[in-house]
Amino acid sequence: MSDAIRVLVPLSPGVEEMEAVTLIDVMRRAGFEVVAAGVDGTDPIKGSNGVVILPDAGLAEVMDQPFDLLAIPGGIPNTERLRTEEPLLALIRQRYESGQWVAAICAAPRVLDAAGIVDKIELTSHPVVADTLTHAKAYREDAVVVDGKVVTSRGAGTALDWSLQLVELLAGPQKREAVEAMLALR
Repeated sequence: MSDAIRVLVPLSPGVEEMEAVTLIDVMRRAGFEVVAAGVDGTDPIKGSNGVVILPDAGLAEVMDQPFDLLAIPGGIPNTERLRTEEPLLALIRQRYESGQWVAAICAAPRVLDAAGIVDKIELTSHPVVADTLTHAKAYREDAVVVDGKVVTSRGAGTALDWSLQLVELLAGPQKREAVEAMLALR
């Protein structure tokens, strides 16, 4: 088995493409092994803006594998579906309780809410779902919020910041700087 950092990205129809693709791309540029996992298997997934994403695997096939990070992109239809996936919610709870990395962006903090961890963390989200997360330990409007091993972000416009912050948290500032250099950000 590879020593690469492994990232699980669950996807379903209506996912916000910029968040999913930015995350997957940045993680792969960092040399991480990313598994884009479709809730409905490996069938192509049509995103919220019509972009089609081809999953690497079905979510059920990889749920028991070890991952260093579980990162959930947003999109209202995607997050509404993921909120009903009890095996995923159980995995989020297990990861939170054992101090493993979990991340969510845009509307995806609502998936963390369905898993029952929102009242324990400071977080941010897309403003359109902020009023559904008022029972969070604290709601912030920062682009990216890190609370312990939970990392949340606002939306498509903050997807690059979120992804780079995750690279830094998982592999250190030098890895982040290397990825930023590849992206001509520095």
